Amino acid sequence: MKKESNQIAPLLVGASIGIILSLASYFLLFQSHLQDNLSQTESSQEKKPLYWVAPMDANYKRDKPGKSPMGMDLTPVYAEENTPGNSQGTIRVSPDVINNLGVTTTLVTRSTLHHTIKTVGYVQYDEEQLTHIHPRVEGWIEKLYVKAAGDPVVKNQPLYDLYAPELVNAQEELLLAMKRKDDRLMKAAQERLQALQLSQSEIKNLIKTRKVKQRITFFSPQTGVIDNLQIREGFFVQPGTTMMSIGQLDQMWVEAEVFERQSLSVSKGLPVVMTLDYVPGKEWRGKVDYVYPALDKKTRTIKVRLRFENSNHELKPNMFAQVVISTLDKENLIRVPKGAVIRTGNTNRVVLALGDGRFKAINVKIGQINDHLIEILSGLEVGDRIVTSAQFLLDSESSKTSDFKRYSSDFSESKVDSDDSSSMNHDEMKMDNMGHQQMNMNGDTMDHEQMNMNGSTMNHEQMKSMSHQPMDNMPTPEQTDTEHQSEQNDQ
Repeated sequence: MKKESNQIAPLLVGASIGIILSLASYFLLFQSHLQDNLSQTESSQEKKPLYWVAPMDANYKRDKPGKSPMGMDLTPVYAEENTPGNSQGTIRVSPDVINNLGVTTTLVTRSTLHHTIKTVGYVQYDEEQLTHIHPRVEGWIEKLYVKAAGDPVVKNQPLYDLYAPELVNAQEELLLAMKRKDDRLMKAAQERLQALQLSQSEIKNLIKTRKVKQRITFFSPQTGVIDNLQIREGFFVQPGTTMMSIGQLDQMWVEAEVFERQSLSVSKGLPVVMTLDYVPGKEWRGKVDYVYPALDKKTRTIKVRLRFENSNHELKPNMFAQVVISTLDKENLIRVPKGAVIRTGNTNRVVLALGDGRFKAINVKIGQINDHLIEILSGLEVGDRIVTSAQFLLDSESSKTSDFKRYSSDFSESKVDSDDSSSMNHDEMKMDNMGHQQMNMNGDTMDHEQMNMNGSTMNHEQMKSMSHQPMDNMPTPEQTDTEHQSEQNDQ
């Protein structure tokens, strides 16, 4: 007996150990399986799509997978948490796609913005040294010493001979005063000849020879070139007639135009660099001489007058010139590369790189622009990272994502409304107030105003009491045609 008990004890211990190990294994397996089910449930809930949309048309939405009208697979739209990293308009791009697109980024910093204005202009005479030739009396051009516009002249060179009866009378008055030896009349006669632009040499010659000249020679008042020649020999001229102009080439003006938005950046004294196509590689350096106060209402531009020295006479009037105006540098400005800003007619946007493959397009307000940089007035802060290449595609995807989220909210609201409407208890709709007996069927038309339709459906059991006998008196189509034909015959 004692021997048998000694043999049973090890068996009981082994069985107990086996049961304990089995229970422990079962508990561990059940717990891991439960965790797997919970994780799968959570992941399925996180990845559950809100709806499916067409890749090329965000308005085409379905509640299950399928094909779009263009034959493309519908794209699922998932519910994302409303966190700063997943706000409206934020997109996620895998590293492989970022690498394939060639996305590059840069940091937003502060620096000095060197701004230049590039425009065009035309070379003109210096109007401060431009002289217009007009006669003081009526007469005829007897001889013209200059033949064409552009001819060079020097000071006191003869320009034209003029016969004018008034000049002849003024000379005779001086000679008459000399015969009378009246100093007062002599002085008045000489002053009159000077007022009529008779030169001192002509007056002295008249006093010396005491002979009246029928033709008076007029001389150039300055050295320059002839411009705007309007007369020929034999022309009749009178006061107010512009016969010619004489301009100088030692200093020239250039009239350039700048856009309205650039007008505040231009001021007197700014340095200017000018180039001409006919002299490649050469630069003329000058300055802004004057900014005109009026804006051209047609071109919406403002004129700027530039001054250049032209001692070798290379600049000619009406030449076309390229002009670069250097404005004052502005320091400590937030600026970004010019190519990073997506400029449209209404808004300006940049694409923020949020990290971990997340991007978002935001609106910014821009200021001055030069060849490479753009000033940012608002929308960005120093240290932000923005996309400098492939930003157009990312901006398009961000805008589409923003629209998807807006559509999804609208879709959810409409779904709630439809659920509310589907939960209506149609059995509770009262049909007792439907007065079908009040329908008047004895005439050709029905009196709909007497119909009381307080339910969504009609009780056909109550329609059995309606009298349909009056409808038997209605004419048939054949009778109607016969009556219509008889009426036409009577007419």
